[in-house]
Amino acid sequence: MTLPKKGARRIVVDGTAYRWRVRRRPTYMQGIALTRMTFAVEHAAHPGTTLVVDTGHAHPRNWMDIPPVSIRPADVATSIRLGLARGWQPSFPGSPFMLARSSSATSP
Repeated sequence: MTLPKKGARRIVVDGTAYRWRVRRRPTYMQGIALTRMTFAVEHAAHPGTTLVVDTGHAHPRNWMDIPPVSIRPADVATSIRLGLARGWQPSFPGSPFMLARSSSATSP
């Protein structure tokens, strides 16, 4: 599974380029705030396994008026490093690698 290029942002972490994006419109479950916002990351040059990060926060466009939390590039970089430390191999094909960020998007 590769990310659509439209809406994807580029980030360089430790000398390697990645692309990441948050889904623009929430899924129904994210809209009613039963599931949390996720973002996806892939290797920019050789996309393989996608890293899917559960932020622990509501999607910004949820329908329940829960205040949004912005995902900063620093949060994405931290998630990439954490995913790599836990075994994510971004250049090799495979199923999406799920990473849950427990209490907030800024703490590992």
